[in-house]
Amino acid sequence: MGVTEVGVHEAKTHLSRLLRRVAAGEEIVITSGGRPTARLVPIGVAALREFDIDRGILGIPDDFDAPLPVELSDAFEG
Repeated sequence: MGVTEVGVHEAKTHLSRLLRRVAAGEEIVITSGGRPTARLVPIGVAALREFDIDRGILGIPDDFDAPLPVELSDAFEG
């Protein structure tokens, strides 16, 4: 699909129709006074997150939830 240019008035009047065309993959350039001012483009599909890809790479130490040393705890608490 190509790029289509529409004026501001047409964009305001037919926004729903233009959004359907963009969702189908078309790019719409909105012009004002014949000059391009904005572009409507489809939002890419978010990549699926892959869980457990870091298994065996990262680890949590056994003392992760142990109390902090007093001097470090005092630094946080002021």
